[in-house]
Amino acid sequence: MGDVLAGIHATWEFGTDSVLIRFERGIRTPKLFQSLRERRIPYAALASVTLTPGKRGTVVLRAVPRAGADPLVEAASGQLKEGCDPYRLVLPAEREVLAEYYADELRALLDPACDEPADRFLVAAPEAPMNFKAYDGRAGFDGERVSFRWSWTGASSTKWKAGDQTFKVSELAGIIWRSPEALDGYLRLLPRAAAPVDHRTGGSLGDLHGPDGSTSAVGGPDGGVPATAPITRAADQDPAAVLFGLGYGPVHESLPFAAAVLESVRRTQPAPVAAAPALVNAGRRDPADIAERIHHLGELHRAGLVTDAEYTAKKAQLLAEL
Repeated sequence: MGDVLAGIHATWEFGTDSVLIRFERGIRTPKLFQSLRERRIPYAALASVTLTPGKRGTVVLRAVPRAGADPLVEAASGQLKEGCDPYRLVLPAEREVLAEYYADELRALLDPACDEPADRFLVAAPEAPMNFKAYDGRAGFDGERVSFRWSWTGASSTKWKAGDQTFKVSELAGIIWRSPEALDGYLRLLPRAAAPVDHRTGGSLGDLHGPDGSTSAVGGPDGGVPATAPITRAADQDPAAVLFGLGYGPVHESLPFAAAVLESVRRTQPAPVAAAPALVNAGRRDPADIAERIHHLGELHRAGLVTDAEYTAKKAQLLAEL
């Protein structure tokens, strides 16, 4: 579309395949927006577009992201306050007609599969390295490893006995981010053995745990993924978790951190390729169908969701069906 729509705290620049959201830097701008600075949102990452009345003579244009498309949204798992939603653009009420025009334009650009969960992250995660100060230690992430360095004034004896911790993202299944605005906020890492990943949704926080931090089942009879084992250890006793608190682990620092870790975890866990069922007396397959499946397999391979070995083996299997 090539147009620009300026609102309160943010400006949306519309391109041919994405919208670039630039956040303002000012005293009244939410700190999360200032931390994010700007985000490019592909139209393929959107599920719908809404326009609703806002507060005090405003209207709100909101682009609703698809489930599984944005690591920041997945990590937040519904815990962000409305004013900190990076997909909301607040405009003066007198610009409602213009906002409706852009809402219609965006709706026309939505992907045909917009009502389905994304099979991979489509929005870039905040970039490492990054760190933040928690109540009982300091958390750091360099893109490959997460480190926890305990504070002698805040860490429990259990964490002190365990010592400072370092986790490779390749050894993790996911994360839990419980907002520091809650009474018992924390960031917890989930080792693979403790939390299997649902590759249909990426094993995100929202799939494994509800906004209250309680554990929920993943998958089911049709999901092919076992239920997550309940977490019984409190965060202050878990060396794979850091505690938040008043002034510690604020949203604008800990949430981008959690999103970056989650994206790296997803990227290191390619989805397994299911074996094709054996067909008795099925004869040769339609070449067009085989070509389409090989094309789809190639897309998964380029996205990092299928390893080189899995790609080679599956492609050979498909070619053998010709």
